[in-house]
This record gives sequence, structure tokens and C-alpha cells, in this order.
Amino acid sequence: MSDQSMERRLAAILAADVASYTRLMEEDTDGTVAAWRAARDDVIGPTVESRHGRIVKLTGDGFLVEFATVQDAVNCAITLQQSLAASSLDFRMGINLGDIIDDGRDIHGEGVNVAARLEGLAEPGGICISGMVYESVRNRIQVVYEDMGPQEVKNVSAPVQAYALRFEAVAVAVPDAEEEKPSIAVLPFDNMSGDKDQESFADGMTEDLITDLSKISGLFVVARNSSFIYKGQGADVRKVAKELGVRYVLEGSVRRAGNKVRINAQLIDSQTGGHLWADRYDGSIDNVFELQDEVSAKVVEALSVQLTRGEADSLRRVHTSNLEAYELYVRARAAPYPPVPERIDSAREMFEQVIEMDPDFAGGYAGVAMMLCFGSSWSFTDPTVEVERALGLAEQAIKVDETFGWSYTAKGFALMHQRQFEQAISAAREAVQRQPNDADAHAYLGMFLGLVGKSEDGVKALEQAISLNPQFIGGPYLNQLGQTYLLAGDYEKAVEVLEANVGRGGPVGPPAICWGSAALMGCGREDDARKLAARVAANYPEFVLDNWNLPKLVRDDEVRAKFAELMRAAGVP
Repeated sequence: MSDQSMERRLAAILAADVASYTRLMEEDTDGTVAAWRAARDDVIGPTVESRHGRIVKLTGDGFLVEFATVQDAVNCAITLQQSLAASSLDFRMGINLGDIIDDGRDIHGEGVNVAARLEGLAEPGGICISGMVYESVRNRIQVVYEDMGPQEVKNVSAPVQAYALRFEAVAVAVPDAEEEKPSIAVLPFDNMSGDKDQESFADGMTEDLITDLSKISGLFVVARNSSFIYKGQGADVRKVAKELGVRYVLEGSVRRAGNKVRINAQLIDSQTGGHLWADRYDGSIDNVFELQDEVSAKVVEALSVQLTRGEADSLRRVHTSNLEAYELYVRARAAPYPPVPERIDSAREMFEQVIEMDPDFAGGYAGVAMMLCFGSSWSFTDPTVEVERALGLAEQAIKVDETFGWSYTAKGFALMHQRQFEQAISAAREAVQRQPNDADAHAYLGMFLGLVGKSEDGVKALEQAISLNPQFIGGPYLNQLGQTYLLAGDYEKAVEVLEANVGRGGPVGPPAICWGSAALMGCGREDDARKLAARVAANYPEFVLDNWNLPKLVRDDEVRAKFAELMRAAGVP
């Protein structure tokens, strides 16, 4: 088989087997087989599916599962052991995070080998995890972690740090919404048109409602990226509210037939399960944005939120009346994540089309400006021309529509690239003021503050972004937070945050690898730092630290020199 048919990736692996399986088979073959079949069909399969896992293979006495995030793997293992407690079979489980090779039929590599060895260390009915898994979930899953120390395991050269999990009841930590504000998530509106081509219309409706409600300082509104993970799932409202850290959930449906539109919406209190308000709106495509405004106004009224004069005016502002342009804008906003150059370029091209479709819509100009700056951060070439164009486009966006908050984030990003630090932070604060629930606005403000040495304020802003967008796995928030801790010299915290990003399946490109290797080196974990840094040359051969633009945005020369020294010591090219 050729290398081209093999995929390499980072994954969380759960390995499990039945304790004393051989003895059980000797004592009662038929009963053991029946119990294994029942466990597999009634518990293991449904639980793995509910936790977004993939069963790679089933064996006579066990199974192997791959997960995109460590948190899902650990929660799945705990649920399995709790559910299987009544079975006549005792399972042992091991969980590891590591690189794997997928040949299309099976997975291989040290990530799998270590998980299998950890399984052998677990007690019957127990779970054993690696140190990497522990670092990713210890502050997120409330169980007792028993340190088993470094373990020598077969066919693995270095000892593996292991922990046994002791659990009875588990509560998965989610960010708390601000208690003094009504907190709300808007779930993706269902497309009831019977036409898949209308999906983007329904998504655009949801996006616009989220955007409108995000302008209101008296609300806490969860971002699109987090609420859209429930698209098409028919999720339980109480479960959604708990996972997103909100009390209220807005859900609904859209039916479009020709020029007619019908919107059904309902606002639910997750604590009681009752409807605070539900209504139906009929109109035409020509006044669909006005219908959306009515829905937003009803939500505000039902939650008894007081609007400022500026918020009331902003809520009535229609940023574009071109539905096709807005639908493309919605797709473009989601396109650059995880943030790799190809995705950034694709999003930029879509935003360019938005400008062509509606030159009076600020979203197209702001989007192109953001993608030019985003790409310049990754780049190794002189970004001067791109950044000057980005600044011009951001200012054009503000000229077209001064109420459009994202334009100010784009302006701040361009100014940061020009090392106009105070002006950049001022623009970023303006973005937050105009759209106080925009997670990206808080995230970029936090990153800018970290780059100029105001790390405490930067951390607060980034934590607010994560709270507003808790399920945004593909976004760079945790990487930005780890970078901020690194620049502040808090290497232990930087490592913790960056490993948490790896654990939840977040983006791990050159920036995350570089920050992580520097933080590990700063902690004195030289072997781990070098091992991580080696992934740069292996996976990104074109990467050269001296020409990388992002570190040039750090204002303090000594700070910039310090972490460059750490990265070089770790072996970053």
C-alpha cells in the first residue's frame, strides 16, 4: 500500500477489553458470548455514537475507538463503565492521545499502542489514562485522578505517566454565563422548504438573529460556531443549555416557497422547559429582514432587556438587503477554520464575491481585510502591501456602515500589523463596544493586549471569547490564550492551555507547535519540547522561524527575543 493511501493524524484512542475473558469463556461460553453481544449492541455502540466516536474494530473480547477530542473519549469511557456496571462482564479501559496512521481499514502507531498498554494497567471496571490525557481534562471533568507514576510499557521506549480514574458522578465543566444577564443560544433554524438548496437561507436567518442579539449589552449570546454544532440533531433543549452555559434557547423553522416566507420561532426557558413566547411570521422575501427584526424584538421583550438608544437603532439597521450576498457572507465567515492558508484564501475569495454582489454591504470589505491580515500572520513574505490594502478595506467598511462591528476588528488587525499598537487596541475595543457578544471581537482584543504586554487584560478578554463560544473547536482561541500566557512568562499555564487545545481537537499548525515547544522548554521539559518542535520540519518543511511574521507583532523586543530563543533551543527551524 502506498503512503498516499495512509492518513496521519492526532487522535484520542480508547482501548478496552473484558477482564478474565478466557476464564469466563471456559466457565460459560454461551452466557459470556450473549453478555458480550448485549453489551456491544445495547451500550457500547449507542454510547460511542452519542460521544462522536468511531469504533475502529471489535475483537472477541474488546474494542478500539477513535475520538476527535480527549474530552469525548474520557466522558464516553466513564459513561460506558457506569452503564456496564450491571453487566456480568468487567471491562478495563485505557485512553491515550497521540499520532496515529489510518490505512483505511485499521489504525496503527504509538498512540494506539500506549492506549492498549494503559488498558492492561486498569482495574476491572476501571479506566487508566496517559499524562497527556490528564493534562487536557483534569480541569474539565470532575473525577478523582490517582497518580500511578511513570509506567514501563511494552514496545514503548520511554516510561508513560499514568493516572487511574475514580468516579461516581461526573459533571462536565462548561463556561458559566454572566449571572446578571439573561443568557441565550440561538439554535440553527430548521429548513422546512423541502429543498436542500434553501439550507443556506435558513442558516443565514439564524446567523442574522445571532448577530442582532449580539449587539445588545444586556444579553449574553452564545456564538454561531457553538450553537451550530447542534444543526440537524433535534437536540434536547435542556441538554443544549447545560452544555452551552445558558438559560434560554431560541429555536424555530423557516419555510420559503417562491416569494413567500414563513418563520416559526419559540423561546424556551431551559430551567422549566416552558415557552416564554412563540409566534409565527408570514411575509415575502422582500421584507424578510424586517421579519427577523420582529423576532429579535420579541426576544428582547420576553427577556425584559433594556436597550440603550444606540442598541435600539442598531437592532433596526439592515446591513444588506441582498439575500445571496448575505448567505455567501455567512458561509465565508465559517470557511477559514481550522485556520490554514488554503481555507483563509478560500474565505477571502468568497468575501471578494460578496463585495461584487453588494458593494454597499460592509461584511464583504471587512471579511477580505480580516483574511488578508490572517494570511499575513501565517506568511513569511513582506506583508506591507496586503496590510495596507486590508486597512483601506476596513476603513471602507466603516464608511459604508459604521454600525458593523466586525469592521473595527479588521481595522485593529491591520493596525497591529503596522505596529500601531494603541490605535489597534482602540479599534478592537470599539468592535467589542458595538457588538459586546461577538466572541471574535473579544478574542482579537485579547490577543492584541497580550502582544503589547497587557497579559492580565488579554487573558480576561480571551476567556470571555471562550465563554461566548465554548464549542468552537476549530477556532484559535485556546492557541491565542496559550500565546498570551507564554508572552507573560507563565510557561506552566501556557503548556496547560495549549495541551487542552490539542485534547479537544483544536487547530495544531505551526503557531501552536512553536508556542507549545517554547512553553515546554521554558518549563524545563526539554525532551518534550524537542519532540514537539520536530513536527514543524516533518509536517511544514517550508516553515522558517526567522521569516515568520506573527512574532514581529510583539511590541517588547526583549520578550520577542526571549521566546524566539526558547523556540530555537527546542529545535524550531
